[in-house]
Amino acid sequence: MGDDTIVAVATPPGTGGISIIRLSGPEAERILRAVFFWKRGEDQAPDDIRLKRDSIESHRLCYGHLMDGTETVDECMAVLMRAPRSYTREDVAELHLHGGSYVVSRAMELCLRHGARMAEPGEFTRRAFLNGRIDLSQAEAVMGLIAARGEAEHHFALRQLEGGAATFIRKASDELYALQAGLAACIDYPEEISDEEGAGALRPGIEKLIRSLREAVDERSSRLLSDGLQVALCGRPNVGKSSLLNALLGEDRAIVTEIPGTTRDALQGEMTLNGMRVLLTDTAGLRHTEDPVEKIGVARSEKILREADVRAMVLDGSQALTAEETAWVKELGKEDIIILNKADLPPVVQAEKIQEMAPGVPVLTLSAKNPSSLDPLKELLRRRLMVSDRMILSQPRHVETVRRAIRHLEDALHTLESMTPDVAAVDLQAAQAALAEITGDQADERLLDEVFSRFCVGK
Repeated sequence: MGDDTIVAVATPPGTGGISIIRLSGPEAERILRAVFFWKRGEDQAPDDIRLKRDSIESHRLCYGHLMDGTETVDECMAVLMRAPRSYTREDVAELHLHGGSYVVSRAMELCLRHGARMAEPGEFTRRAFLNGRIDLSQAEAVMGLIAARGEAEHHFALRQLEGGAATFIRKASDELYALQAGLAACIDYPEEISDEEGAGALRPGIEKLIRSLREAVDERSSRLLSDGLQVALCGRPNVGKSSLLNALLGEDRAIVTEIPGTTRDALQGEMTLNGMRVLLTDTAGLRHTEDPVEKIGVARSEKILREADVRAMVLDGSQALTAEETAWVKELGKEDIIILNKADLPPVVQAEKIQEMAPGVPVLTLSAKNPSSLDPLKELLRRRLMVSDRMILSQPRHVETVRRAIRHLEDALHTLESMTPDVAAVDLQAAQAALAEITGDQADERLLDEVFSRFCVGK
């Protein structure tokens, strides 16, 4: 990597106003010269002047034509960004073409013909990492920015890209190096530092580092940022789950009829609250059935309910509770919600009665037919989406890696209690290696392949 020149389409596929083709590598300028011709004035044909090195100003967008020999393929713009002032710290060139599949395919064909090769997913960012422009945590933040579907995801990805995670991890690593240096002194000078003194000096430092790492991670918040809040709408058939899903999404996502069992399988929709995603799942009505298809849907619903962050039990407030519903309500926890739907009809079930059956579980009365009645439900979901702005590590990989480092540090504490301090050195080194994986200061090819395989081609 780095000895050849890669090319990829950097814009989404399909027809649009513009498409960008990006090249990176030692041959980027030569390939640009071969396919792009600068037009200086209206009185000159586009193939009159081939770009010369002294006429190409780095980081300046030029107007001209994409040419295949003497054939004009497109009227376009081009820019050359010479190393090291580029995204990859290599020579980077871009062609800004009219958006269309034919033009893009011809441009790619030309670049490949003149010596470039197709980039692999994430290869531009991987080169930026290998060339020292960004660390591994910042590389992951690039994809986080691209994939962000809400304000909160964007905020945490941007903070990581600006070095928030890397700064914290490197500070923790420095503290760990200092602890290891103290341990080395204890091992090298046993006459001056006894095992008891060495262990006594190490223990407070390790405990402080463990506290610092624990405060930086929040597994629940990390999962909310990456996966969204999983909300399962459940209940017996025909209580209005599908109508509620449609009302929350503002679209006819689910089929609504008076026939029980219309929803045979789970339907999912997505909404945004507090800049974060809420994934709503309309489950098949929970009931005993002999219908083999509906039976599969009920089994899937039960699995979704086990995995959901929030179970929203929907009850028909205009009808008396069944024995099954009474049992379900009593099994709900404080993270769940009880919804008395169909408030537009004469009430039969009172919220106070339901609250007595499920102490501590929020009970909301609403009507899927009245959008304004959904506001309390949305506000309750917003509170479930609260994420600490002080959370430093938001990537699931980072959280898991720090948890592993904490386990090694805890092992070091146990070792200090029962063995000589030099045995704890192994655990401290393992913790150091785990932290280095986050920034990529210590990362093997398998880890890099795993990280960059999630990237899109062209970034």
